[in-house]
Amino acid sequence: MADVTSSRQGTQTEDKPQIDMNMVAIAMHRRSRRLGLYFWIPMIWLVIVAVACIFAPFWGLPPADEIDWVYIQSPPVEGHPLGTDNLGRDLLSRIVWGGRVSLTVGFAAPFIGVGLGLILGLIAGYYRGWADEVIGILIDAWLAIPGLVVLLLFSVVFGGSLFMVCVSLGLLFIPTAARITRAATLNYAGREFVLAAKAMGASDFRIMRKEIFPNIIWPLIAFILIDIPIAIVIEGALSFLGLSVKAPTPSWGGIIAEGREVLSTYPHIAMYPTLVMFVTVLSFNLVGDAIRRRLADVREGAI
Repeated sequence: MADVTSSRQGTQTEDKPQIDMNMVAIAMHRRSRRLGLYFWIPMIWLVIVAVACIFAPFWGLPPADEIDWVYIQSPPVEGHPLGTDNLGRDLLSRIVWGGRVSLTVGFAAPFIGVGLGLILGLIAGYYRGWADEVIGILIDAWLAIPGLVVLLLFSVVFGGSLFMVCVSLGLLFIPTAARITRAATLNYAGREFVLAAKAMGASDFRIMRKEIFPNIIWPLIAFILIDIPIAIVIEGALSFLGLSVKAPTPSWGGIIAEGREVLSTYPHIAMYPTLVMFVTVLSFNLVGDAIRRRLADVREGAI
């Protein structure tokens, strides 16, 4: 009887993972089918933009700062599919190279903010007590400083390099990321699996890394998806004000600012980068909304 019971238990143990994996595969397939055109069409646009920007050196485009003295402020002509700007530089080339700057800031800044906010939120939510109070005071003090002042300070003191733009924007995302992480950590710090890990002698760092972090990653992913288009828009505004990367390095906001001077006579100079930026930000928002809905479904299914 013992052999029969053990063989049945072994069969059940072997069969259960296979059934679970099949159920997960079926659920993920159904969710991918439900994403719909509001996800796939913007995703196709984002892939096109990303490929165009990443492989910009290989498209045979003229240099972004090369002046064509024959075609200055020209509408689309042969050799310049989108025309030229007020200095005779190819607009398509400048939009593609400018997209490298805007997309780099759009992805780097939220990850910097989430990375630092994750550390602060984990410490505050896990240890609580005086650590929670000190970090809460620091976050409140940081929120009391206007974001524009921080951006101006970094621009004046450290210059308008791409790295410093990413860092300065990333700092603005720290408070919200820290609060989201703290709230999620408080929800899991008292759970049975965390208490069991403590009873087994696991270190605090291991518990935060192995037990808590995998469970709080979903709200942070949703936060990043929200902040990527926000960072792109903020960088565009900074470039428009002359506080982002300096000329001759192009960015979408900088190209729009240059076209502002001749908007009434040559609107295409500002119109094309504005359109590209608008569609890209809208696509990020639509894709982010779809992914956040799917993440919510995954969490509900896990519960």
